[in-house]
Amino acid sequence: MNCHSIIGILISLTALASYINYKYIKLPKSIGITLIIMLLMLIITVSKSLNNNIEDLINNFLLGINFDYTFLHGMLSFLLFAGALHINIIELKKHRWIILSLATISVIISTFIIAYCTYILTQYLNINLSFTTCLIFGALISPTDPIAVLGILKIIKVPKTLELKIAGEALFNDAMAVVLFFIASSLEYSNIHNPLSILNIIIFFLQQSLGGIILGLILGFICSKLLKNMDNYEIAIIITLSVVTGGYALAHEIKTCGPIVMVISGLAIGNTIKKGNMNKETQIRLYSFWELLDEILNATLFVLIGIEFIGLIFDKKIIFVSIIIILITLLSRWVSVIIPVIILTQFKKFKHDTIIVMTWGGLRGGISIALALSIKDIYNYNIIITITYFVVIFSMIIQGITIKPLLEYILIKQKKKKNTP
Repeated sequence: MNCHSIIGILISLTALASYINYKYIKLPKSIGITLIIMLLMLIITVSKSLNNNIEDLINNFLLGINFDYTFLHGMLSFLLFAGALHINIIELKKHRWIILSLATISVIISTFIIAYCTYILTQYLNINLSFTTCLIFGALISPTDPIAVLGILKIIKVPKTLELKIAGEALFNDAMAVVLFFIASSLEYSNIHNPLSILNIIIFFLQQSLGGIILGLILGFICSKLLKNMDNYEIAIIITLSVVTGGYALAHEIKTCGPIVMVISGLAIGNTIKKGNMNKETQIRLYSFWELLDEILNATLFVLIGIEFIGLIFDKKIIFVSIIIILITLLSRWVSVIIPVIILTQFKKFKHDTIIVMTWGGLRGGISIALALSIKDIYNYNIIITITYFVVIFSMIIQGITIKPLLEYILIKQKKKKNTP
């Protein structure tokens, strides 16, 4: 199937699912679109057992999409930049320590908890997964997904400080998880003749993280200078598009972390725009363009997530393991949030309710599925993909639907406490 046909089918499915959800189901976009496409894939799965032509068509379509490459090297850069563009950097600085610790320490803690528990569980059930494979799984499932998180935050009324912590963490921990994922993958592929030393890991980490920050700041600075006093919105849009496409390509070429580059440059450019260093009409049109692009790519991403439902392994043992690992990921999320909070409580007070919301609001999304799909050379990778998918779907649908009533309940409880004499 050619590229034109694949894009045509994807956009058509996105439009159809978006309309059905908007008109009839009225769920948050990330949840509604994913459910509609999953239902469609279920119907196709039943149909393909009756018709081999349908099976061949679907297989060709899935092979043509290449989800992990499409997302990691295409959509992710635009989505991260668009998300960072709207973050208030002045407010972000006020919460920088909690955000940085959640984006680094929390991800590392969560990765090792999930890896260890998954290894113990799979060994007990005679499922052949090595510890390094479990470590890869821990790294890819630990980050909260900024696309899923920002999508939910748009439709629920969250206190600004809490929203900033959740959104800021989601934007930065993506990059941290990608770095950990590649380190874990290198451990899996390394051998006696080509061992991975501690020094190599440190160099790789610094190259990815510091290199990404430096390149992001350079691109952000250059773009900010070009956009200053800009009164032509078409040129402003082209400049920002060049930062995303060219910046991500450059990051890939010099082997630094593209997601970090996008977040840092997005924050820097967004801060320049917010300072009023741009014509008002140009500013409005630039924001409108990125909001529209963000919405289109978001909707398409949820269609892609729904489509991947068709390739899962529906084995009783794997489904059981997936359910247990869902509980493990929630527990690891709680532990990984509470440890940095306990450390930072010496300097600043945190409400216990905030920890509950941040634990339940830590949604997994497309990045976890994309990373899982990129490890096809690993033994039993189909098991990892299936478990990842179940965790992501539980997170997006169950946590996504219940986060709003949970938050409303907590806010009501807090008001009652204030009014109690």
